Amino acid sequence: MVKAIRVHQIGAPQVLKWEDVEIGEPKEGEVRVKHKAIGVNFIDVYFRTGVYEAPSFPYTPGVEAVGVVIAVGAGVTSAKVGDLVGYAGRPLGSYTEERILPAEKVVPIPPSIDPAIGASVMSKGMTALFLIRHCFKTNINTILVHAAAGGIGSLLCQWANALGATVIGTVSNKVKAAQAREELSSCYNLYRRGLCCSCQRDNIRQRS
Repeated sequence: MVKAIRVHQIGAPQVLKWEDVEIGEPKEGEVRVKHKAIGVNFIDVYFRTGVYEAPSFPYTPGVEAVGVVIAVGAGVTSAKVGDLVGYAGRPLGSYTEERILPAEKVVPIPPSIDPAIGASVMSKGMTALFLIRHCFKTNINTILVHAAAGGIGSLLCQWANALGATVIGTVSNKVKAAQAREELSSCYNLYRRGLCCSCQRDNIRQRS
C-alpha cells in the first residue's frame, strides 16, 4: 500500500483526501516509480472543480513528477532500478508516493538536476518546446511573450533569448518586471491597466 491524494467528488480543496491505495507490481512494459517531487498545476484545480471533466471518481490528480525507478516489468530495457526519471501528461495520477507507468512514458533526468526543479518544469517545458520549435519556429529577431514572469513565460523568454532572439515581455506589475529583468537582460514592457491596445502596440513597436 502507498499513500495518495484521492478525489471522490468535485469541490473545494477539502475534497482532497490522503488515503491508502494498492498499486500492485509493474507488468510487462511497465515501471514502478517512487516520487521525489511532483508538479502542481492549474489544470489539477480545473479537474477538481469540474472545469475539466475528471476521468472517473475517485481519482488521483497530478500530471507530472520526478522519481526513482524501484521496479521494472518484463521486457523493459529503457529504464532500470535506481534510474532518476520524470514524466508529464496523462493519465492523471502523480499526487502519490509511488506509481506504476508504461516505461515509454518516463524519460531520464540527469542527476545534476534537482528533482523539485525537474518536476516543476516537465509540462511547462514541453509547452515552451512546442511553441518555439513546432508552433512558431523561432528564427526571427524579436519575440513578444505575455506573462513573462510566469512559469511558461519565463521559460519561453530564456529559451528564445538563448536562441538569439530579442525578447519583449509583458508583465502586470513592477515586482514581476524586476523578476523578469533579473532572469535575463531583455527588454520588458510593463502592462498598465487602462492603457489602450493601440498604445500598448505602439509601445512594443518602439522597443522592437
